[in-house]
Amino acid sequence: MFFPVSGIEVNPLIPFVVAFGVSFFTSMGGVSGAFLLLPFQMSVLGYTAPSVSGTNQVFNIVAIPSGVYRFIREGRMLWPLTWAVIAGTLPGVIFGAWVRIKYLPDPRNFKLFVGAVLLYIGARLFLDVAKNQERKKISATARNTLDRHSVKLIESNFRRVEFAYDYEHYHFSPLLVYLICFLVGIIGGIYGIGGGAIVAPFFVTIVGLPVYTVAGAALMGTFITSVAGVGIYQLYSMIYTNAAVAPDWILGALFGAGGFFGMYLGARAQKYVPARFIKGMLCACVLYVAIHYVVSFFK
Repeated sequence: MFFPVSGIEVNPLIPFVVAFGVSFFTSMGGVSGAFLLLPFQMSVLGYTAPSVSGTNQVFNIVAIPSGVYRFIREGRMLWPLTWAVIAGTLPGVIFGAWVRIKYLPDPRNFKLFVGAVLLYIGARLFLDVAKNQERKKISATARNTLDRHSVKLIESNFRRVEFAYDYEHYHFSPLLVYLICFLVGIIGGIYGIGGGAIVAPFFVTIVGLPVYTVAGAALMGTFITSVAGVGIYQLYSMIYTNAAVAPDWILGALFGAGGFFGMYLGARAQKYVPARFIKGMLCACVLYVAIHYVVSFFK
């Protein structure tokens, strides 16, 4: 099948199957898998035009809602975290796009900085997986009032959110989450990534939240930033008419269709998968992105 916008020819089953496989595993950790599909499109399919970034974000728009829906239905959508992610990421993406145009036409040095930060997060994740620490369980009496695999909010305000999950208590500062997501949004705006591969591991390692409860919020944040990103690319296509900027909606939707089913099944299977496996997968994702940024600095 030939895709005229991207100018590539490929069996339509290939994008569908690849996106399905990638999304099934990455969605468990709150990562859409778009950061893996981008090099696949460029290196394997030969899609190297600037519009490939917008096409990748079309994949996010089509694929992510199924995973988010499943996390909501499973009772593992931590809404205070979700709203903080959206409130921080969206303005960060807009600001990041402006920074890229105004101050970082060649953001080579910034890539090294981002790569170093991600290497640190990846190392923290690796140590966390290696230690496999157990948190103190809540009392047996309290267990009778909780669903083990559902989030139970205990306190929620601008200063503190406390909740129970899997018979354990957790808490975080919404303001800290907002700041983290704003910075991640800036990085996403500069480099055209959704940010899930950064923010989900950060929540797990730095904030100390269970990976089962951050996935839905991270995916929702990626979805919102992708909607904004596609809108920006579509707008730029009307301004820069001589460049291939507009997303390939058909190819992106085909990838998205595979991701739609992959994310739904991944979100459904998440609670049956050991946290160590999910954290290990997130660790691999973070280190992949980190090494890519560091290596690209020295090229």
